[in-house]
Amino acid sequence: MDEALLRSLTPSVLGILVRRGADFAAAEDAVQDALVEAVRVWPVDRPRDAKGWLVTAAWRKFLDATRADTARRRREDRVDEEPPPGPASSADDTLQLYFLCAHPSLSASSAVALTLRAVGGLTTRQIAAAYLVPEATMAQRISRAKRTVSGVRLDQPGDVATVLRVLYLVFNEGYSGDVDLAAEAIRLTRQLAAAIDHPEVAGLLALMLLHHARRASRTAPDGSLVPLADQDRGRWDRELIAEGVVILQSALARDRLGAFQAQAAIAALHADAPAAEETDWVQIVEWYDELLRLTDSPVVRLNRAVAVGEADGPRAGLAALAALDDSLPRHTAVAAYLHERDGDLTRAARLYTEAAHQAPNLAERDYLTRQAARLNTRRDG
Repeated sequence: MDEALLRSLTPSVLGILVRRGADFAAAEDAVQDALVEAVRVWPVDRPRDAKGWLVTAAWRKFLDATRADTARRRREDRVDEEPPPGPASSADDTLQLYFLCAHPSLSASSAVALTLRAVGGLTTRQIAAAYLVPEATMAQRISRAKRTVSGVRLDQPGDVATVLRVLYLVFNEGYSGDVDLAAEAIRLTRQLAAAIDHPEVAGLLALMLLHHARRASRTAPDGSLVPLADQDRGRWDRELIAEGVVILQSALARDRLGAFQAQAAIAALHADAPAAEETDWVQIVEWYDELLRLTDSPVVRLNRAVAVGEADGPRAGLAALAALDDSLPRHTAVAAYLHERDGDLTRAARLYTEAAHQAPNLAERDYLTRQAARLNTRRDG
């Protein structure tokens, strides 16, 4: 069974049901039921037109659910509208669905969560990790969002800012390697940039391209994580970097700075350095200050502490880190790195070990475990 094919067809099938009058929650349930049916049927009887099969199956699932709780007249009207079997439209509805999920009746956080789950294909666990909340909390948030839009006609698209947040989270999840969604997020952001003249859309696209340019060097052949300072810069995609820088410069020239533009500027400074030791950390700290002014995010403050440690020395970085909540994800890993640079190998090794137990994925856990082992060997040698 080609799960990637099913995942790629889901947004388009969902969009067809919504356009035909199904409310979003019911349409999503119907599509999910159709996917389950496909998993059962396709291994022994694969259809020639996969999308057409899914549209027909999902619509019938929707009708079955509608018949259970609507009047006979409404049931008959829906049956008359059933699409005939055969090839379905090849239009890409994904970006439109992103906007429809950002419905004005939803809060921004609920809209993002619903879109990531229903259209982006992320699990509740992955979304909870992106938001730094327990999985049960996120499950309740998504359920409330579904109830809110249940029965609502999704004909009022949401704002660009919410859609950008969703695209960024989808890209980050794909870039982590857990689910390969990075290329899809870039594709959709390119579409959005072509349709909307907005500096933050351009900033997000530039940020994605600059990060994606380094993807081939982020892991070793055995799958282990390679930190930025140790990456082979000869493997970076210079064409993507050049494109990202040009897009960023054009956005910054508009003098309407936003968070994605500031993040892209930081990524561009990393990409511009021929070697890790030539990175302009002073400028990076300045851009983090701009980013804090725009967002006041604790994650940004954590990253700024690392930059301060590089620009002004590890003790300055540790002082910046001390002002932050030590329960913040990756706080312990940052502390370990700064203590190592300050020469306290015993404390750094212990913190690396603690950070490994807190790591959100296997690659990061293995990397932190190796760092602890390396320092223990140096200390005992």
